[in-house]
Amino acid sequence: MEPITHFLTGACIGRAGLNRKTAYATLAALLAAEAADLDVFWSFAGPVESLKHHRGITHTFLGAPFVAAAAVGATWLYSRWHQRRRARRLASLPPPEPGAPERAQSQPIRWSWVYLSALISSLSHIALDWTNNYGVRPFYPFNPRWYAGSFVFIAEPAMWILLFAALIIPAILGLAEREISSRRTSRPFRGRSMAIFALSGIFLLWCFRYVQHAQAEALVRNNPVSLAPVDRIGVEPYPWNPFRWHVIVDTPGYYQFAEVNTRTGDIESDPQTDQMFKPPYTPAVQAANQTLLGQVYLDWGTWAVVSDLGQTQVVGIDPPKLPPSRTWTTVEFTDLRFGYDFRGTGNTRPPSGLTGAVYIVDGREEAGMEMGGREQK
Repeated sequence: MEPITHFLTGACIGRAGLNRKTAYATLAALLAAEAADLDVFWSFAGPVESLKHHRGITHTFLGAPFVAAAAVGATWLYSRWHQRRRARRLASLPPPEPGAPERAQSQPIRWSWVYLSALISSLSHIALDWTNNYGVRPFYPFNPRWYAGSFVFIAEPAMWILLFAALIIPAILGLAEREISSRRTSRPFRGRSMAIFALSGIFLLWCFRYVQHAQAEALVRNNPVSLAPVDRIGVEPYPWNPFRWHVIVDTPGYYQFAEVNTRTGDIESDPQTDQMFKPPYTPAVQAANQTLLGQVYLDWGTWAVVSDLGQTQVVGIDPPKLPPSRTWTTVEFTDLRFGYDFRGTGNTRPPSGLTGAVYIVDGREEAGMEMGGREQK
C-alpha cells in the first residue's frame, strides 16, 4: 500500500489500547508501520536494483523483528531528547509553593510493550502489502516466491475514510468536551474504540473484497470469454468500487481481457478490441531475458509480457551507435496486472515506473537498459 495507509494503520494500532500500557507505543507503531519501505533507498543504485530489492528482506517475517527494533531505537532516541528537554524546562521553573498540587508525572515507559507495538505494526505492513496486486515475499530468503492477494487496490479510499475517522473524530469530541465541560482535564487515552472500529472495519472490508474477487473469477470460469483453452485467470481490483474487476484470461496464443461486475453478474469482453496476441519469442527477447532487468522483472512480473519492438528508442537512454554491419533492437518489459484503466485516464499502459526496456545488439548483446525512464548503469 502507499505510505498514507501504512502510517494511519500504525497510529490506530498504537491507539487501540497499546498506548495505555506504555508511553511511546503509538510513536513506535507509527514508525514501524512505514519503516519497511526504507528499501526505497535502493533506488540510488538504479531503477532495476530498486525493483530487485523493493519489498525484499524488510517485508519478510524474518526481517519484521529487526524493522521493529529499528523503530524502537528511533523511539528511544526521541525519548532521550524529550526527557532532557523536559528536565531543562522543569529546572527553569520556580519551586512549587507549599500545598500546591503536584506536577503531573509522565506515563512510564515499558520497552517490552513499546517493542510489541512496533512488531505488530511491522507485521501489519506485510499484511497490507499482500492484499494488493504488487505482492510481497514474506518467506524470503527461504522461499523467494511472490504472493499477492490482488483483492484490494494499492490506494484504497474506503480504508482512508475509516482510518482518518478513527483519528479525527476523537480529537473533535475531545475539543467539544473541553469547550462545554467545567472540568479542566480530559481523558488521556481517547480514541481506543474508534481505532478498534477502524481496524475491524478494514478486516471486514478485506473479507468482503476477497469474496468478490473469488466471485469475479468464478463468473469468468462459468461464462468463458474465450474459446481457447484457459491456462490461468488473473483478477485485478479497482479503487472505490468493490464490485468492479479487471480480468485477464491467459490462453496458449493470446490474452483476453474482460470487465466484470459481481453485483450484476455482467461480463464485458470484445474478442476484437479486448484481445492481445502474445509477442513472438525472438533471439533478442531470449537475450533480454538473461540480462539483469530480464531476470529481476520475470521474477517479479507474474503477468510479464516481453516484446521485441524493433528499432524503437526508449526514454532515458540513447540507442547504441554501431557500424552499418551491426543492428540493434529494443525489448520492452511490461506487466498486465497494471495494464488497465484503473486511474480513469483512458490509458491502458502500466505506469512508467513499472515498465522497462533493454537495447539488444545483433540479437545477443545488451547495450543499455532502463526502467521508468531511468538508465540502469
